[in-house]
Amino acid sequence: SLIIEELIRSGIDYFCLAPGSRSSPLAVAVAQNPKAKSFVHFDERALAFHALGYTSATRKASAVITTSGTAVANLFPAVIEASKKKLPLIVLTADRPPELQKTGADQSIDQAGIYGKFSKWSFEFPCPTPEIKPEFVLTTVDQAVFQAKSGTPGVVHLNCMFREPLTP
Repeated sequence: SLIIEELIRSGIDYFCLAPGSRSSPLAVAVAQNPKAKSFVHFDERALAFHALGYTSATRKASAVITTSGTAVANLFPAVIEASKKKLPLIVLTADRPPELQKTGADQSIDQAGIYGKFSKWSFEFPCPTPEIKPEFVLTTVDQAVFQAKSGTPGVVHLNCMFREPLTP
């Protein structure tokens, strides 16, 4: 919820969501925030291009939220296009916790740095714990928005690891 709230405070209030269990914490945070506007679509590729259309038409950054694994790869064509068109786009991907990565689970992939040179900046959030200070989350989101909008606008990727249970 801190990630979503800080994005909204930073002027990003349009969230494009592709449903998936691992991204439930982010989707619930969007749904519970009265200032968030959302668009839900089952196809990640189409959803990402919808976000690009919104950003291109309004000249405002938008955020795309998707679950883990191959869903993240489905965003790649739109990430490339946003990068080439210099459009500010925040990509929030859910991910498995470290202990469940590289275990051969179906559809799982290494998501760190997946967008390569087409991402202006990327960061991997650790799994939420009470020890993580809110200031850490807020300043990281602020940096992400700054990177997406400043200088030559572009794509920022925030990879968010979550442990189960995924919903409250």
